[in-house]
Amino acid sequence: MLNLKLATDPRWVTIVESNLEEILTDHAWCEQKAATNAITIITLNSQHVDLVTDLLKLAQEELEHFEMVHEIIKKRGYKLGRERKDHYVNQLYQFMNRGGSREQAMVDRLLFSAMIEARSCERFKLLSERIKDPELSKFYRELMISEAGHYTTFLGFARKYGQDVDIDKRWQELIEFEGEIIKNYGKSETIHG
Repeated sequence: MLNLKLATDPRWVTIVESNLEEILTDHAWCEQKAATNAITIITLNSQHVDLVTDLLKLAQEELEHFEMVHEIIKKRGYKLGRERKDHYVNQLYQFMNRGGSREQAMVDRLLFSAMIEARSCERFKLLSERIKDPELSKFYRELMISEAGHYTTFLGFARKYGQDVDIDKRWQELIEFEGEIIKNYGKSETIHG
């Protein structure tokens, strides 16, 4: 369903398990950034009522996920560390077309968002199946389902509002690009690292 070119090496879960506080902190900040991204898309494309309505719900859900991760952090006696840079997302961001029309910019932002959700969904699925911590296994299973919904939301709006853009071609280009950069990740206890 996700059409990712390269699956995460299952050994990444062992790296994650070596430092749960770090993965949870990184995850919390990923959720905050996802909410901010949805709000940015709304701000830049407020003329589309259905997009605004759906992405407001998505942003609220991402903030709820942030809160849920923070509650797990507190319950375990950890502390929410400072925000982490997400090198994967920053590299993916470089793919976005900065020239061209507003429509092209919107489509690229939506596809960029769909790709991040797809990779997060894939990572959450792997965690849900392989992490030895039962609470986190269940938690990541629930979030995997949510991320899949976000992925289809972003992709759906790209298809709906990208009428003058070859969405399938652009999406395939992004899949190829992500497939290359992801080769450098999966080696640290971060969601995309």
